[in-house]
Amino acid sequence: MGAFLPVVFALCAALSNAVATVLQRRAALTVPQSRGFRPGLVLDLLRRPVWLAGMFAVIAAGVCQAVALATGPLSLVQPLFVLELPLALLVASLLLHRSLPRTGWTAVACVVAGLGLALAAASPTGNRTHVPLDRWVTALAVCGVAMVGFAAVGLRRPPGRARAACLGTATAIGYALTAALMKAATHILDDQGLAAFLSAWQTYAFAVTGLCALLLLEHAMQGGLLVASQPALTLGDALVSLTLGVTLYEEHVRSGWWLLPQLLGLVLIAVGAVSLARMPLTRFLVVS
Repeated sequence: MGAFLPVVFALCAALSNAVATVLQRRAALTVPQSRGFRPGLVLDLLRRPVWLAGMFAVIAAGVCQAVALATGPLSLVQPLFVLELPLALLVASLLLHRSLPRTGWTAVACVVAGLGLALAAASPTGNRTHVPLDRWVTALAVCGVAMVGFAAVGLRRPPGRARAACLGTATAIGYALTAALMKAATHILDDQGLAAFLSAWQTYAFAVTGLCALLLLEHAMQGGLLVASQPALTLGDALVSLTLGVTLYEEHVRSGWWLLPQLLGLVLIAVGAVSLARMPLTRFLVVS
């Protein structure tokens, strides 16, 4: 099967996340905004059926993501989530009975081509099932400090681009770390069974990290324009996941002259993502 199974499930997860994004952004429009970190935000959202539907989509995405991570490298699975933004806009266009303009389809093609080029050039391989504890300690410390730092800076800013970008970056780090922990937990479940899975610290760590990332995402949605938060979230998740895949799971990506097409792919993704985030249709997804 090679990379076919993880790619298929990763794409399904990206689509489910796109649906969740559309539904959750609409729900976030209906609750009072806050300049600070407000845990009660989730309690407000729980009363919105649209947000609950979005959460069901999140659960479906989580299941698909777990299968993808259990069968493929982190550095392959997580970068595929850059497709979430174009998929979210396509879902929003269907919901609003609108069509993407030609520039929108060009931007979608740019993201898809950039992703394909970057992954083909990187050719990530490896599916290590065990990570030493000392590597986890380092990764958790670095990612934790980075998350808190970006979140603290963002929450001190007034609503706008800087706030949204910082909170989007913090969310991206949280999502990448959650995926890395989820991969470890799913391998434990597959190799040692349910009892070991329920007693493993990685299981509870990915649950806590994922919850923190979700809460940061809700605040990022209220933090400003999508053009600031979504590219930071999308590209940040891919790059941090690639780094964690290499440093934690000893996954391999091509280096040398292969870095040139990889960088070109990242540029295409960034250009396409920013172009999509600037489209008028994204106002449907923005909490301002």
